[in-house]
Amino acid sequence: MDFTQKAQGIMNDHGFRFCSVSKFYNGTAAVSELSFVVPTGHHTALLGPSGCGKSTILRLLAGLEMPSTGEVLLNGTVISEPNKIVLPPHRRGVAMVFQDLALWPNLSVIQNVLLALSGSGISRREARARAKEALVLCGIESLADRVPGTLSGGQQQRVALARAIAPAPAFLFLDEPFAGLDLVTKMMLLNEISELAEKGSFTILLVTHDPLEATVLCRSAVVLNQGRIEESGDLTNLFREPRSEILKLFRAHLRASASTSEQLEQLGNN
Repeated sequence: MDFTQKAQGIMNDHGFRFCSVSKFYNGTAAVSELSFVVPTGHHTALLGPSGCGKSTILRLLAGLEMPSTGEVLLNGTVISEPNKIVLPPHRRGVAMVFQDLALWPNLSVIQNVLLALSGSGISRREARARAKEALVLCGIESLADRVPGTLSGGQQQRVALARAIAPAPAFLFLDEPFAGLDLVTKMMLLNEISELAEKGSFTILLVTHDPLEATVLCRSAVVLNQGRIEESGDLTNLFREPRSEILKLFRAHLRASASTSEQLEQLGNN
């Protein structure tokens, strides 16, 4: 299977667009009047503290929720409008990796990946071939017959990724999937995902409260607070003159780390 060819069949130069989207739950706004773009081929981070509406945005984009007001567009076409899903989730070219990974504990690794291909209309033989290729791409082909409970956290993450990329999505949505991982494993996975995105020609939308994760994977960011956009744009420019508290704190942390590194280097030279 050629992942690039499969993915490009459902991609073009547009991507997702939020147009004045709000979502209410029992009269309370989870997100309010949001307008932004997630362009194809341009990895984007949704940054912000817990409860700011990041996961709600993913669910609205994926078609798992309907907007209360406003419209969601894909490639210039309305796919969700107030209280209506126009284009169902399975036709949006989207795959998701959740924070809890949602792996089936009683199924083997390859059976978990095959689940993502059920209902795709392809033969069992082709489905198995695509599942095996996804395992190879994620470096876990040797784990095919293991069950999730026998794997490390990083290995489980790779199973979830293999399941997500097996159908060759146009967009991969990551909903804080690195929570609880040690820094070394996290950085390794982030770099592997970046390489997978290039091989598979899919676009990443990363939900995180950690700007470090965003800098590794993404070129741009939408920073949220209490369901509204605080700032958005190219990450380099945002870090240069941050307005949101989360980016101000991260920049201060980077400066402190750089100062500490210089001090340690000086000590080593003495």
